[in-house]
Amino acid sequence: MSKTTFVVGIDGSDAGERAVAFAKARAKAVGDCAITLCYVIEWSPFSFQTPEENEQRHKRREEEISMAHSRVLDPAVTDAKKDGCEVSGIVRHGDAAEILDDLAKELDAAQIIVGRVGIRGLKERVFGGVTGRLVASASVPVTIIP
Repeated sequence: MSKTTFVVGIDGSDAGERAVAFAKARAKAVGDCAITLCYVIEWSPFSFQTPEENEQRHKRREEEISMAHSRVLDPAVTDAKKDGCEVSGIVRHGDAAEILDDLAKELDAAQIIVGRVGIRGLKERVFGGVTGRLVASASVPVTIIP
């Protein structure tokens, strides 16, 4: 029997922390589980940049990845490991809904777990957010944590 994997989208919000707590509790209940925490830096391939911005793009990308690790991902991974969970973390650039679903496929995950309202809050309520797009298109069950 193979290990059950959960993919958890985090963004540093309280809802993201609750999603991690839910995943840890679920992993303990199921047993023989792995949790992959994923922080997605939203990036659109359709944004237009000046030549100067393109020159700085790689440097900014590396800085964003470093900040995501130090401020959000690494502390969440460390905390989950203290609770006895098998957990790893990953930072990716792109559309969060697509990235989380692609990662779930890549890891053959049983479930994606996300918070209902993340850091963007009001903007997502008005324009539709990651959770709505994810539920509409995910290849595995999605649990949305309030």
